Amino acid sequence: MATDTPAAAALQEELLRRARARAGRPAAAPAPAPVRQGPAPLSHAQRRMWLMDRLGHGDASYSVPFATRLRGPLDLDALTAALTSLVRRHEILRTRYGQQDGEPYQEVRPAPETIAVRVVEADADGSGTLLAEEAHRPFDLAAGPLPRALVLRHGEQDHTVLLTFHHITIDGPSLETVAGELARDYAAAARGTAAEEQPEPPQYADFARREQAAADRLEQGLSHWAGRLEGIAPLRLPRPAQPPADTVRRPAGTRTVPLDPRVPAALRALGRQHRATLFTVALAASFAALHRFTGEGDLVIGVAGTHRQGADMRGLVGLCVNTLPVRVDTTGDPSFGALVERVRDALLEAQQRREVPFDLILERLGAAARDTDGSALIRVTADVLGTPTTLRLPGLTDEYVEVGAGEAKFDLSFGMVDTDAPAGLVQYSRTALDEEAAAALGAHYAALLTAVADEPGLRLSRLPGAPPAPREETGGHPAEVLLRSHPEVAEAAVVAPAGGPLLAYAVLRGIGGPSPAELRSRLRTALAAELVPAAVTLLDTLPRKADGTADVARLPGLPSAPAPEGAHADAVTEGFTDLLGNTPGPDDDFFLLGGHSLIAVQLAERLRQALKLPLTGLDIMQARTPRAVTALLDAREAERVAAPSAAPSRPRRTREGTVLVTGGTGGVGAFVLRELAARGRPVLALARPESAHLVAAEGVDVVEGDLTDLDGLRKAVDSADAVIHAACTFTRPEVDVTAMAAMVGAWSRGPFVFVSSVDAYGHPAGEWVAEESAPRQPLSGYGQAKVDCEGLLLRAAGAQGRGGASAVRSPLVWGPHQRLRDQLRWGATGVLYQAAREGRPIVLPQPGTQGHTWYGAAWVHAAALARAVVSALDSPVHGVANAVSGHLAWRDLATGLTELLGSDSEIRETDEVHPDLDHRWHYRADRLAPSLRARPDEDWRSVLAAMVGPSER
Repeated sequence: MATDTPAAAALQEELLRRARARAGRPAAAPAPAPVRQGPAPLSHAQRRMWLMDRLGHGDASYSVPFATRLRGPLDLDALTAALTSLVRRHEILRTRYGQQDGEPYQEVRPAPETIAVRVVEADADGSGTLLAEEAHRPFDLAAGPLPRALVLRHGEQDHTVLLTFHHITIDGPSLETVAGELARDYAAAARGTAAEEQPEPPQYADFARREQAAADRLEQGLSHWAGRLEGIAPLRLPRPAQPPADTVRRPAGTRTVPLDPRVPAALRALGRQHRATLFTVALAASFAALHRFTGEGDLVIGVAGTHRQGADMRGLVGLCVNTLPVRVDTTGDPSFGALVERVRDALLEAQQRREVPFDLILERLGAAARDTDGSALIRVTADVLGTPTTLRLPGLTDEYVEVGAGEAKFDLSFGMVDTDAPAGLVQYSRTALDEEAAAALGAHYAALLTAVADEPGLRLSRLPGAPPAPREETGGHPAEVLLRSHPEVAEAAVVAPAGGPLLAYAVLRGIGGPSPAELRSRLRTALAAELVPAAVTLLDTLPRKADGTADVARLPGLPSAPAPEGAHADAVTEGFTDLLGNTPGPDDDFFLLGGHSLIAVQLAERLRQALKLPLTGLDIMQARTPRAVTALLDAREAERVAAPSAAPSRPRRTREGTVLVTGGTGGVGAFVLRELAARGRPVLALARPESAHLVAAEGVDVVEGDLTDLDGLRKAVDSADAVIHAACTFTRPEVDVTAMAAMVGAWSRGPFVFVSSVDAYGHPAGEWVAEESAPRQPLSGYGQAKVDCEGLLLRAAGAQGRGGASAVRSPLVWGPHQRLRDQLRWGATGVLYQAAREGRPIVLPQPGTQGHTWYGAAWVHAAALARAVVSALDSPVHGVANAVSGHLAWRDLATGLTELLGSDSEIRETDEVHPDLDHRWHYRADRLAPSLRARPDEDWRSVLAAMVGPSER
């Protein structure tokens, strides 16, 4: 809208007049900065990283390289100043990690005077090796892992900047904050001016303290997870015949297969048909591929969850991720569409318990959650990979640079690349998955994504993919080779214990395979008598050593061996006893005795200090028994004696006319989305990741975010041609006002409709309240926030190309939607509903009490509210309008509830007024009257029946 037209000028004058008529309120004083004194506990996510380091993963597995190629005049002094300012601003980037009495803690180091930026002349074509080497350099958590900066100079105006962080200090969302702050501070330093002063960001140690304080609330979630994961076992993958001889602990391989550019859009459309996001569809494809690859029907895949919620986390740099185990039953040969729905439900269930740390889940599950080599339950993960973050400095062009970390964090990870060059990929640990099998799986995964994009009704049995062909075995005992050749045998071992008969062990591919007798009969008919084992024992899995080979010493049924003796054995037994509370037998399992990751670390450090031998917590978790730990220590003692002088190893713009809708997962927003769809309006819906599938539909693009993600809000507003803001925290006014300020600041065109509330009127003196009446105290915090948000919006309307603004005030919203059914369970309606449901007397204020002739509430049908809101896009009210479908006396509502619930509650009237029932106002709704006109089934009795019936009958 041009601002120099007479109409625009008149509009702006009218808006200013109305804004002046409203009582201004002084800005709230900023909250005092939290007091941080001394060491702080580690968050659960940090603790996991710390344990990985102490367990022997102190390599590059958990380095986070962030590289960008920059073309243009790079100011190295400005970059140094910006990086130094970043580290000073965020304490987590200069935090060290210590240990006291076996427990880790974090402690902030003093801010450095400067962060060194190393500059190296390097040809662009050969820079990959330098970047990888820098990314592989280990961090010392005890000293404090400051970010490292390396600049490769390819030419006068051509550089690659690599920042390397430790994962204990940062996660993916943090990189966005880091990149933004570096760009801001770089620009100021390059200009020679001080950066604009910013409020102090939240500090991670405070988050860790809050998390620890809330630890006693996790029991219900832990019980849920224990039940949800009962009976599941770590997945078996086809291990390589010869694990790679590599100095890296878990060398990674990647197979990437390009996809047709149409595939992501087709998968989004498929998701909308099943109320699922693209992520959910891609996750379902991962389950399908894994099912086809392993033949297993009961599968668990890990997905990334987040603890980032609320204003306290805005701008926070730190590690706020959590692994969520998603368990899905793929049996019954469902169609892929049916599998998507199974995955959607399982994912939503998992995300509803995302606050429970995965390491605590493992501790609760104990030995059942680990394989014989100590590896944990989650071996497979899945994700959708979008456009990566880059460092965008003013005056330079940026290009993302991939830095291969070289290590795999999981045995297998599926990834769908959702960019201009879509692809399907699998990353795998070369020590855990056979190379040939991985290549086939990568091809099958990409083919599967394409197949379901073309024909989502395909059943799993018809999708691309198949178990890898059994390897031809040429070595080993003849009985072992013959057992492995059986199509239903996955693994086999044959041992000849001293003084005992030949014994065989087999692991079947599935349930219901050949019996031990059938397998032995097969051997007897094909082998000479002296080569036939005396028995075949079926196992769930073969015990393995750290190098992946079978650990025959831990096979069941072998003749008992004497307990180990000597200094090593005594120290191991004493350590097990002290830390686990029971004296172990030589072959007792560490996890069955109650061990977990932290105890493994503590035991390893105790033995290492006492015996002066190298040992890690990972060694304990893999050896598992006192006998095996003792044998490992004996072997390392022998190695040390043999080589005493050996040196230690070192380790988008959117579619035209797009309407941005916030709150689409709520009851109001859901009806707004339906109304927009009915009118054919393209929509961009803002939703949290765990709720995004609820808004996915035809014509709706989903952008992940919430009211605390201010940058995300700004970007979403900037990409739309109109805004309907229906989201609200209800309980955190400061978040609502800050979010509105961010959205208004980014608003530059088109109309803006804000779903406000009649609570903004406060407590008017009269019974009838006209639209746009001034607020009257007392106002609730929620009501005041609505007034403040309206003011921000209406003062900005009509200026700088913006369109008209509408603040649509609604009362209690009713409608057949799960989120709206909750309206009956709290506040005034909750008082009546609960009493009727339980058969208790319903006590109401009688007319005339305290001088008021009527007690009740205004209400609006969600569909009518949606019509009114959407109509304000084309015909803004340029101010405040009420959206009210009617007014309902408490007696009428109480009578209706008792009838619907079949309740025998007695309805009484008294001259006392329950605080929640102290409502006596009627609100006029003239401006939106045409849209609010009731349609069939929108009377209060019909909608009340719809709200009560489905959840109660």
